[in-house]
Amino acid sequence: MARDGKDDQALNRRIEARPVHLAGAAKLKANNNFVIGGAILNDAGQMEGSVMILQFETEEQYNNWYNNEPYITSGVWKTIEVKPFKVAEV
Repeated sequence: MARDGKDDQALNRRIEARPVHLAGAAKLKANNNFVIGGAILNDAGQMEGSVMILQFETEEQYNNWYNNEPYITSGVWKTIEVKPFKVAEV
């Protein structure tokens, strides 16, 4: 889970980086790394963060994604919480 900055330009940074971020998410999905994800909305319905559940086979693959994620490199996400997660087999 990641939260955007709270400064006056936070939403603009997100909107500017969004096409590249979504293109990257599409690549993750094509490679079976993307389980689910989307924007966290505030009470006004504006994007203010994200939740992504991703699956990587190695820490190196994860680090490669993390170090190149546009919302990180563009300063959109200011706080990021990463937790291990396993999809239930039901």
